[in-house]
Amino acid sequence: MRITTQIYLIDHGKWLMMYRNRKKNDVNEGKWIGIGGKLEPGETEEECAVRETFEETGLTAECLDFRGIVYFIYEDHEPEKIYVYTCSRFHGEMHESSEGTLAWIDREDITGLDLWEGDKVFLKIMMETSEKFVLELHYDPEGRLKSAVRLESQNESAKNQ
Repeated sequence: MRITTQIYLIDHGKWLMMYRNRKKNDVNEGKWIGIGGKLEPGETEEECAVRETFEETGLTAECLDFRGIVYFIYEDHEPEKIYVYTCSRFHGEMHESSEGTLAWIDREDITGLDLWEGDKVFLKIMMETSEKFVLELHYDPEGRLKSAVRLESQNESAKNQ
């Protein structure tokens, strides 16, 4: 199982999103997603989120807020476990990413973007509540969401998955 992180930087009601339009052979091409990437050997989830944020944006994330875990289950390739964070304290000079175009999006406009259907599920939870979550998202080979199952909603038990 691939283990990755995703982080959403938040500043004055705007969330930093990336429109994936620069990477070759990108499963996320044409979609808006959060910042993140694959966990490196010996790295904690938090370290990965901070590193990926810096690599993709030039910003250093501080005081990460763990929000939940999302399991992406696919019929045709390896499943993925994503640790999701938000962060409203960061510093540095933002730069463009080699993976996509960065943009600060008003919170109320995010669900209107071209997002994966599963991302809409956990973003809605994140925007409407402070609860921690564990979700299992099942996709068909064409990238369509087949089902979304909330496995957990207790605040700290999500981190122990």
